[in-house]
Amino acid sequence: MSTTVVGTSPFSTNGALVLGNARGVDTRRFYRQVMGYTGGIVAIGPVVAWGALVLPWS
Repeated sequence: MSTTVVGTSPFSTNGALVLGNARGVDTRRFYRQVMGYTGGIVAIGPVVAWGALVLPWS
């Protein structure tokens, strides 16, 4: 999960390169979409990890 955040966040090297090389799109909208996706991963990731690692042993 953390690699997804690092890879997609516009503040990371990969994310900045993707955002900087986006052609033919509204960069502000694209930035908001990438931030929304990254925020979703940050919000849902711990719940998924808990469900996969803790819940089966309960």
